[in-house]
Amino acid sequence: MRTRIFELEMVLAGAQPPVRRRVQVPGEIDLAVLHEVVQSAMGWTNSHLHEFEIAGRRYGIPDPDWPSQDVVDETKGKLFRLVEQGDRFGYVYDFGDNWTHEITVEKITGAEPGVRYPRCVSGEGACPPEDVGGIWGYEEFQAVMADPAHPDHDERLEWARGSFDPHRFDLDETDRALQWLAWRPLAPVS
Repeated sequence: MRTRIFELEMVLAGAQPPVRRRVQVPGEIDLAVLHEVVQSAMGWTNSHLHEFEIAGRRYGIPDPDWPSQDVVDETKGKLFRLVEQGDRFGYVYDFGDNWTHEITVEKITGAEPGVRYPRCVSGEGACPPEDVGGIWGYEEFQAVMADPAHPDHDERLEWARGSFDPHRFDLDETDRALQWLAWRPLAPVS
């Protein structure tokens, strides 16, 4: 079977300035691997729980102590079996901060021989720091960081380990963050 490549736009809902990434992934990946793609491309640290919602079904890591949660094991959900071009689905990271991502399947194409997937092809905005308090905490964090006279500025600067530019996005750096998941289609045999 010819590998199909899904181009996904991932948008962090409510973030200002906008935080988005456009990635290309093999359709054969399962949602557990897609979780790793989101984490790496967005800049998260994979320190919290997460969940996908696709067509009204929840996918994640089922808790054996709570079998009634109705969460489908994400390792059993292959992307190409769950979504098609134009579909939208959700991904929530960190149930405390509730980082909600809207993911859109923008297009589905064939794999290019020798190209590494997954790969990031565009994006904008910096990923908010972990544990900043969700969208509302992120807004406050940005205001404090932008105002050197704010009484909490120095404390937040130290907590963030230096300055923070919410507009910063480095395509090469983001793409390199996906290298550990590398898969390359073979060149066609003549």
